[in-house]
Amino acid sequence: MHRLDRPGGRIAYDLHGPAGGPLVVCVPGMADVRATYRHLAPALAGAGYRVAVMDLRGHGDSDASFTDYGTLATAADTAALIEELGGPAIAVGNSLGATAAAWVAATRPELVSGTVLLGAFLRGDGLRGPLALLLRAMLLRPWGPALGTAYLRGLFKGRTTEGHAEHIAAIRAGLGPADRYRAVTATIANSFRPVPARLDEVAAPALVVMGADDPDWPDPAAEADWIAGRLGARRLIVPECGHYPAAQRPDLVAPAVLEFAAAVAPAGGADA
Repeated sequence: MHRLDRPGGRIAYDLHGPAGGPLVVCVPGMADVRATYRHLAPALAGAGYRVAVMDLRGHGDSDASFTDYGTLATAADTAALIEELGGPAIAVGNSLGATAAAWVAATRPELVSGTVLLGAFLRGDGLRGPLALLLRAMLLRPWGPALGTAYLRGLFKGRTTEGHAEHIAAIRAGLGPADRYRAVTATIANSFRPVPARLDEVAAPALVVMGADDPDWPDPAAEADWIAGRLGARRLIVPECGHYPAAQRPDLVAPAVLEFAAAVAPAGGADA
């Protein structure tokens, strides 16, 4: 594990693959941990890519000493990691991580050679209305950590894979300590508002990946169509899959990401 120094704390990340390979940076979503890329990162590394998989602020092994846990802070950390490791990079993001990846592509185009957007939130203000109120009530202590874990477990609708139980346990562990719980709830409460207005500035090629059974949208395929149309992106709808395509269906997602990466930033095929 490595650490990236940032104003207010440190971001934890792992590195996979050869030092000279094209860079890929993977960003999880809110409340999730970097184990969500446990299948995709080795596949990319085995194809010759240098893959950095990070934790969000206050999540996993990253510090919980920050004052800002918003989407743009995640985007700034992503950009800083790309600069640290020598970009440009293919930015892979899930959920809020995809929102952050799109922001970096729009505002720092020199750092991004392509984006892979998994279950992306790219329009609206984030969680609002009755759902937001319900989620905030769910997250109050003392019942919050258990109910929050149950809610997140429900987002894995469809298939699960090797390591799923350990992945859920890592998410649950991150909701235990008070400082980390505050960081996760602050991340969940943040707004996506600045991002949609900048989507037309995303020039890098994009691959949009959506689980066919993602419970975050009434029609996941329609949401993927909207994102793909807005960005001029390729689109993949993953069957028997909820909100975490890279973790749930690596059999379909990894080959699609490898094909996309080879078109955007070809690698030499060295082993990890």
